[in-house]
Amino acid sequence: MSVPGIRFSGTTMMRSKSKKADAGNGLLSEKRIPAKRKRKDVSNWDTAFSCDVQKVTKTKPAREVKKSCYRSPSPVKVSQKRKVSQLSTSEFDWIDTIKECPVYHPSKEEFEDPLAYVQKIALEASKFGICKVVSPLGSSVPPGAVLMKERKGFKFTTKLQPLRLAEWNNNDKISFFMRGRNYTIRDFEIMANKATARRYCISGCLPPAYVEKEFWKEMVHAKKGMVEYGINIDGSAFSSTFNDPLGSSKWNFKILPRLRRSTLRLIVNEIPGVTEPMLYIGMLFKSLQVFLTFAFLSINYHHCGAPKTWYGVPGHAAVQFENLIRHHVYNEEILSENGLNGVFNVLQEKTTTVSPKILLQYDVPVYKAVQMPGEFVITFPRAYHSGFSHGFNCGEAVNFAIGEWFPFGAEACERYALLGKVPIIPYEELLCAEAMSLPESLTHIPYCSADLVSLRCVMTSFSCLLRSYHHARWCLKKFRTSLRMCLKPRGSSVCVLCRRLCYVAYIECKCFDGPICLFHGT
Repeated sequence: MSVPGIRFSGTTMMRSKSKKADAGNGLLSEKRIPAKRKRKDVSNWDTAFSCDVQKVTKTKPAREVKKSCYRSPSPVKVSQKRKVSQLSTSEFDWIDTIKECPVYHPSKEEFEDPLAYVQKIALEASKFGICKVVSPLGSSVPPGAVLMKERKGFKFTTKLQPLRLAEWNNNDKISFFMRGRNYTIRDFEIMANKATARRYCISGCLPPAYVEKEFWKEMVHAKKGMVEYGINIDGSAFSSTFNDPLGSSKWNFKILPRLRRSTLRLIVNEIPGVTEPMLYIGMLFKSLQVFLTFAFLSINYHHCGAPKTWYGVPGHAAVQFENLIRHHVYNEEILSENGLNGVFNVLQEKTTTVSPKILLQYDVPVYKAVQMPGEFVITFPRAYHSGFSHGFNCGEAVNFAIGEWFPFGAEACERYALLGKVPIIPYEELLCAEAMSLPESLTHIPYCSADLVSLRCVMTSFSCLLRSYHHARWCLKKFRTSLRMCLKPRGSSVCVLCRRLCYVAYIECKCFDGPICLFHGT
């Protein structure tokens, strides 16, 4: 999960490799704002609410930038409505009011078991949506050496991202994932550093607070800026060398999802981005759109390069955030579904950028973190998150899950079924497998308060699942249907009506060519 501008970047429980993002059909052409919708004055930032979200107002035109042959995308080549140097910094004073998320410094002893440590801090940290963990161990092998030597011939294809806020209606909906070019990590670093140096006369050591304000100036007032970045790249930059302290620890993302306390160990097939790590290679102002971590916990490690700024909305405020997006960001005509499910559906496309100032104005809690190399950022279930890069950097992300995520998983299943989407994670199958393995697990895991919470969540979720099936069978008795109970299920089946993954039981009906879940009538 790369970093995040806000592009609330909901790990969803049902999150996959985001191949759908590749289906972006190119960048939409710029569309002028109708005269009747133009604002005559945007000097008062506090009252120009719509500017924060998606509207770029028109002021005196700046001198046009001379067009040149395309060589490499650069955020400096933009045609702005007014020069950034002429903007008042007071317009962005709200940035200084965003509170920081918790930062944890585990000892080497605490660092030995990542899932036990996350369980220890989860009660406090989850209230903020995101948190930062500073690693007490370093890596003896640079990530560039891992990618160039341990993975010989490593290259990746970049994507292009426009630097502006969309108006979010049918006439102006930005596509973010037009294909770029192929790079080695060294060639991309050279290109990215040149782009930063052209703008600021130096490619590094920029103060994070300064870059944050520069980013939002660019997003609000620019129109044609573009950045290039690598997203969802298969692989890992953790070294496989035995004498590498961090690479040989359990925090290595090639190991972490399959640890004994992680529920994802029970998934048979590998799922890139969920059970297998992915790389994210960015440049100045490369940003992560609003993204949701629905059920799993997402963890991101900063291998090298410039810092990243993250924003997070905690899970307890997710509905409040979605209502804000519904009423003040999206035009109803672009929502395929009514209500919050329609908002959730559009957010899943991961192309939404929202200024945190809007959240502050409407009392939606939002927190931020500045992630430096050697630091982990963890996003918790149901949290929306997003952010941007301060320059060239290389990060890596993967998911993991502990027992506490099962209630979130049940909610995610219902939401995906309402939208007719097939979830990536077979929730029922995973829950049943975890419940059946409890007797064996309890003989190996020493008891602690966090383990008892996980145990209670698994047992409660499993009981609720069986109770819902029992109720559904009782309601269906009056129908003459062929009900097949999978006493020894071999896998999950997809409901032909709602795309739900059925594992415990399903209905066979002559009217449909495929299984039907039991929950349509109940």
